[in-house]
Amino acid sequence: MKVKKAIIPAAGFGSRMLPITKSIPKEMLPIVDKPVLQYIVEEASEAGIEDILIITSRGKTSIENHFDRMPELEDSLRKPGKEALLESIVNISSLANISYIRQQEINGLANAIQMGKSFVGNEPFLVLYGDDVIISDSPVSKQLIDAYEEFNLPVLGIQEVSEETISLYSSLKTSKIRDNLYMVTDMVEKPAPGNRFSLFAILGRCLLTPEIFDIIPKLIPGSGGEIQLTDAMKILAANTGCVGVDFVGKRYDLGNKLSFLEAQVELGLKHPETAEGFKKYLKSLKLD
Repeated sequence: MKVKKAIIPAAGFGSRMLPITKSIPKEMLPIVDKPVLQYIVEEASEAGIEDILIITSRGKTSIENHFDRMPELEDSLRKPGKEALLESIVNISSLANISYIRQQEINGLANAIQMGKSFVGNEPFLVLYGDDVIISDSPVSKQLIDAYEEFNLPVLGIQEVSEETISLYSSLKTSKIRDNLYMVTDMVEKPAPGNRFSLFAILGRCLLTPEIFDIIPKLIPGSGGEIQLTDAMKILAANTGCVGVDFVGKRYDLGNKLSFLEAQVELGLKHPETAEGFKKYLKSLKLD
């Protein structure tokens, strides 16, 4: 079955980016001239996703406004010299069929995903974390879809992290299939010292099958007192195995201030309108 649906959880408070996220959803923070969430939706669209469900919460109506049409603005751009800008604005609303649902109580990623059960139906679906932007020549979502089409198993986007940071992520028990593909048979969320399987962690992307919706309601609160999606995927991995794709791409954790700044610099150096001038500016800085 073709993968045509995706869920983007975007209901969290963004507490790691306070105080700016008190008034602006972290998913709407700009990287150069586009909000974080647009990069994620564009990735899904480029991978062939047609229908996207964004899980939001109170105070995040700016997300819906951004992906909607704005006829007044469009009319103001219908003039010579503004054609490219008009096209970029109109294209935002045609990236995918986007729907929304509010997570009224923020109690874990698994709970947010469970809210998409009726949207997903009996189909496989992508999950793209709302604060992870991954830049790659081949969309990471497409890399996961390709693995699903070959193995017909749940697929996890994985990379190795440092020993110092593995306790912030999940740690996976893996065995190599070939190249950048691994079989994942177990995992632990935020492992304590001495309790990790490997330095491979799930980072920002996964492709799940509908069986996950039977598992989540049976979970008890895990790390942080929340219903953890990792705990549900752990059961999937034990039952059928999951395929891990050591994906090709640069990931920016936009809930991390330093990573957010790195994204601004690196993508600013690639943007056609800013690359040349920004590079000159950076070279002019006298850094200690």
